[in-house]
Amino acid sequence: MSNKTVLDCDTGVVSVVPRTDADIAAAQSTETTEQKAQSLRDKRTNLLRKSDWTQGADTPTSIKSKWTDYRQKLRDVPAQSGFPDSVTWPTKPS
Repeated sequence: MSNKTVLDCDTGVVSVVPRTDADIAAAQSTETTEQKAQSLRDKRTNLLRKSDWTQGADTPTSIKSKWTDYRQKLRDVPAQSGFPDSVTWPTKPS
């Protein structure tokens, strides 16, 4: 089992104490959540890149407007209340 360093700010005493199972579980949970969030952001970025063609100057407005809404919804994915544990992906325009 690993240790952690603890500083008592009142006394200035530094001590090394063993990590508890709860400490380890919390650290693993945080890492997993951060990794999951990054993976979802990567997926979102990939979907945005795949739809870049829809925003060109020569793209008809009828196509561009549908895709603009879709792309904004993709950008909003990380702001969803359940992110990263629960994500609702927008539907790609046809």
